[in-house]
This record gives sequence, C-alpha cells and structure tokens, in this order.
Amino acid sequence: MSSAMAWAIDACLVLLAFSFFLTLIRLLRGPSIPDRVVSLDLTSVIVMATVGLLCIRYQNAAFLDIAVVLAIVTFLSSVAFARYLERRAKQ
Repeated sequence: MSSAMAWAIDACLVLLAFSFFLTLIRLLRGPSIPDRVVSLDLTSVIVMATVGLLCIRYQNAAFLDIAVVLAIVTFLSSVAFARYLERRAKQ
C-alpha cells in the first residue's frame, strides 16, 4: 500500500472518530427519542465505515462479514422503530 493511501485512510479514521464522538453526544443528550434513534443509526454507519477502512488498510476482508451483519441489524432496528412510531400515532 502506498504512503498516500495509508495517509488518506488515517485521515478518514480520524474524521470518523470525530464524527463518532459527535453522534455519541447526540445519543446521550438528544432531546427526543427519534433524535437518539437517528444518532444510533449514524453510529452504526460510522462503525461499518471504520470496519471497511480497516479491511482496506490491513488488506484482510474477514471483518466485512461483521459490517454486513451490523447493517442488517441496523436496518431491522430502524424498521422496528418506525413501526413503533406508526402504532403509537394511531392510538
């Protein structure tokens, strides 16, 4: 891997760590439940991006399975929350 690619991956990892910190603040302080759910979804996207970058950096695709499973679980939790909000609005 070239040094420019390693530098770019390192820069992306730093930016992802910063965005993870910001979404963690929103998760803890969020004024409403939907804000917290959106921040939790964004947190899982950041984790998936981090796993993808680490796979590229270490040239090992073994961890991509973790990212796929996390994406499926995140999607299902978003659908479940939307269904919960829909049922709550009908009452």
